[in-house]
This record gives sequence, structure tokens and C-alpha cells, in this order.
Amino acid sequence: MPDSAPLLLRAHALEFARNEERLFGPLELHVAGGEALLIEGHNGCGKTTLLRVLAGLLGGAHGEICMAPQAEVGPVLFLGHLLGLKGELSVEENLQYAMHLQGCRAGTDVEACLAEVGLQGLEDQPARTLSAGQRKRLGLARMRLLPSRLWLLDEPFANLDLEGIALVNRLVERHLAEGGGALITSHGAYATGAYQTRVLRLGRLQ
Repeated sequence: MPDSAPLLLRAHALEFARNEERLFGPLELHVAGGEALLIEGHNGCGKTTLLRVLAGLLGGAHGEICMAPQAEVGPVLFLGHLLGLKGELSVEENLQYAMHLQGCRAGTDVEACLAEVGLQGLEDQPARTLSAGQRKRLGLARMRLLPSRLWLLDEPFANLDLEGIALVNRLVERHLAEGGGALITSHGAYATGAYQTRVLRLGRLQ
């Protein structure tokens, strides 16, 4: 981890079983401010399950998960396949709703985040009418808007073209430069920005 960087997350002897079959683990992992952990592996090896366990969305795991105090890390943000957008709300209303619930990152606002992800001009469009790639961009704008130091990104490159993949890398790089950390799952090595990345490879146990 970066020298003197604060530890945001550590997991010790973490494992998860489904129908009495161990899906992954035991794992040792950590993420500090300023670094990203790329989690690779084939379909079904437990990448999404691992992130959902770390996010507190899925119980039943064994082992120890230690998070930095919420006062230091803010809300832990999870970006999954289901983006949690409200289809009847507009693009801007979705971000305003999230901001009212969880606050706003210092130095940014809704307009700036939409411009950063390339959704300017679509502020009044209902989220349900967006393409898959545009919805992913809206989810990324929400990540950028909210005051979190720890991002859990499940296949953030899915449904994005090369420009969108570069956008994800830029957003992660900026997040890390501001002292944040990220766990990223991916089928391929798309997390190739100029930021520090460690790799954890999961594989189904026999």
C-alpha cells in the first residue's frame, strides 16, 4: 500500500460458501487510500459475491472485515449490474435524490459530474429512456458526486465503449489522487490507468 496511506478496508480469512460448496476463500485483502485492487476471474468464481459481502449487502460469509470509521471513509459506494436508478426520475433528479440522502463531495456538484461523464444536455431526460451505456455513466456520475473514499465497482467497464472505459479509468485515477480507494472486478485488464493497481485473482475451488 502507499507509504503512510490510511487503510480503508481489510479482510482476513474471508470465505463464502453457497449450498455448502465454498465459492471463494479464505482470502486476505486490503485497500488503502490512493490504491486500487483489481479482482479478476472467470464467470461464477465469486467476484460479484465478494463485493456484495464487502459492501454489507450479503451475509453468511466467514472471516473478518474491518472498515475505517465512517467519519473517515464516508459511505461505502457499490456500483453493480443493477444501478439502483429511478427510471421515472430525470437524470438530474436521480443525482439530486442521491445527494440529499448522502451529501455531496467537496468541490463538485451535479452539473460538474454530468459534464465529467458526458451526460450534459440530458439533465431532464428520464433515466428509463437512457441507453445501457448512458445509465452506466449516470451511475458513475453518482459515484463521483457522493462523499465516499471507498468505491466497490462490479464490472464498471461493461456496456461501455473504448471512450467509456477510458472514462472509468480517469474517474478512478482522480478518486485515488484525492485519497480514495477502489475494488474493481473485471473479466479483462481494462484498469490500466496511471494509478497503482494490485491484482487479486479468484478461481473456483475444486
